[in-house]
Amino acid sequence: MKIYNIALIGFGGVNRALAELIARKSPLWERDLGFRLNIVAVSDLHLGSVISPNGLDAKTLVEANFAKGGFGRLSGGSGEADNEAIIKTAPADIVVEATYTNPADGEPAVSHCRWALNSSKHVVTTNKGPVAIAARELKALAKANNVHFEYEGSVMSGTPVIRMAEKTLAGAEVKGFEGILNGTSNFVLCRMEEGLDFASAVAEAQALGYAEADPTADVEGFDVRLKVVILANELLGANLKPEDVSCNGISKLSPSDIQAAAKAGSRWKLVGSAVRNADGTITGSVAPKQLALEHPLAGVNGATNAVSLNTELLGPVTVSGPGAGRVETAYALLSDIVAIHNAQSANFAKEAA
Repeated sequence: MKIYNIALIGFGGVNRALAELIARKSPLWERDLGFRLNIVAVSDLHLGSVISPNGLDAKTLVEANFAKGGFGRLSGGSGEADNEAIIKTAPADIVVEATYTNPADGEPAVSHCRWALNSSKHVVTTNKGPVAIAARELKALAKANNVHFEYEGSVMSGTPVIRMAEKTLAGAEVKGFEGILNGTSNFVLCRMEEGLDFASAVAEAQALGYAEADPTADVEGFDVRLKVVILANELLGANLKPEDVSCNGISKLSPSDIQAAAKAGSRWKLVGSAVRNADGTITGSVAPKQLALEHPLAGVNGATNAVSLNTELLGPVTVSGPGAGRVETAYALLSDIVAIHNAQSANFAKEAA
């Protein structure tokens, strides 16, 4: 039985959900996946840091109602977060990075990933910042240190668009994509179609937990822009930066715009897209688009996400699923760890042969 020691950087919704899954699902994973996850360190800005080489009990971490600095009460713990020391010195095989996304420069998550990779530790992350801004550098660091940098959850939470496109559509020749990549903006547009004005729809999204107190990144398209960069660079071989992608949100759409589209047999969606041009360049954009009802993205409702991949051999292939959620995003981290495990098992088998 393979045991992976993991260090959790950030202990908010996503990494806490991963710890919950570890507490509940370990016997199943041992049987079906062939490995067990052992949490040896956690660092969080609010709770502090803790290292336990023998492992921390996942159930205790989840159920204990720690106050600010609460990790200081644990053996090997401190009330202050020291992410760098935890990443560099914890006896972890895998660093699980799930801190907040900084769309400007990706920090501090970019540094978290660098420290881990330079310490010859695998990295799995759901953080869009380091993937959109520094993926090329971080993948090179991973290769140089013979470890993996995985980030399936950075685009559509647990819905496997990156891995699906790269593995199951290998050879189909992806030429471009368009997608609904932000559940909050999609929810707002659906509620406006049902009669709410923009402000009321946003307030409802906030009440349901879909939107942050400041919804700007969602409704103005900034969140989608990062995901367009990630997908374009990963699937189309681009080298885009966020500033290369034109970006317009949904805040200027009025109820009359929504109603006019409905009368015309269409509906508005915030669409993130990228296409390979005839000269080989890649153009990415984020903008509200009026889609005919027969369009594969037109029927995607609520907080669901979807991407339609335009392929040379199959035409459009559309995948949809949850684009947010604690457990759903934690599953993306698990899927990244499964990918690392499978790759290592394949390498071991090759060396043994």
